[in-house]
Amino acid sequence: MIETIWSYVNSALGLDLKGDDLGIRHMMLRSMVVFVVAIVMIRIGDKRFMGRNTALDVMLGFVFGSVISRAITGNSPFFPALAAGVVLVFMHWLLSFLAFYSDRFGTMVKGERRLLVEEGKVNDEEMKNAHISRNDLEQAIRLCGHKSDIGEIKTSYLERNGDISVIPRKDTES
Repeated sequence: MIETIWSYVNSALGLDLKGDDLGIRHMMLRSMVVFVVAIVMIRIGDKRFMGRNTALDVMLGFVFGSVISRAITGNSPFFPALAAGVVLVFMHWLLSFLAFYSDRFGTMVKGERRLLVEEGKVNDEEMKNAHISRNDLEQAIRLCGHKSDIGEIKTSYLERNGDISVIPRKDTES
């Protein structure tokens, strides 16, 4: 009975076929299976990496997508490619867990924030190192709901996730 089921799965997904030998039916079924399995992996792991987050999260998104897509296209064996996806989600979970408990490790894998403005004065060196222009900074200030006058900003940081946070001076809050 198991052999019959396995034979059906093998035939339906084209597990014994390579890339160009896969038909439209194989690709469609593989896409559905990979989609469902990827959702399960993400839910088990941590859905956080699909949002705008740190380099660690973005990297997992790219590598995860690349690996599981190979299961669909037949460029890698189907089940080993899905297993590699599971390993990547586990590695992300493990690194995030370690980063939660160790600030030093978190800084190593996620980066650190950069002070862009302090007491209304732009930190030109950090702006240059972060490749943030004055226009970028002023835009971020406006997007945070403040006037784009940098002199009214107490502090502003380029956060680890790439966002620019803005803390206005107390006497200029609106």
